[in-house]
Amino acid sequence: MEAEVDKLELMFQKADSDLDYIQYRLEYEIKTNPDTAGKLSPLTKEEKTAAEQLKSFVQTYEEVDLQKGILMERRSIPERFKKMSC
Repeated sequence: MEAEVDKLELMFQKADSDLDYIQYRLEYEIKTNPDTAGKLSPLTKEEKTAAEQLKSFVQTYEEVDLQKGILMERRSIPERFKKMSC
């Protein structure tokens, strides 16, 4: 279970990094081409796609984290009974 959580964390980090890069490129493009600032660039599409992917990853991460919590709680229940019986 931890491997899946670690994998999701890496995907979040990559998505966040991708969004930062796209933002940097957009700002640079606007500064260097102020006359075309009103036009949408292909990077805008990439930014929207990356944002949608990040939202999907967040939902998946939250589901996995919830399931992990449930499993951890189930594992701890027998241990509580052992402690009570001693």
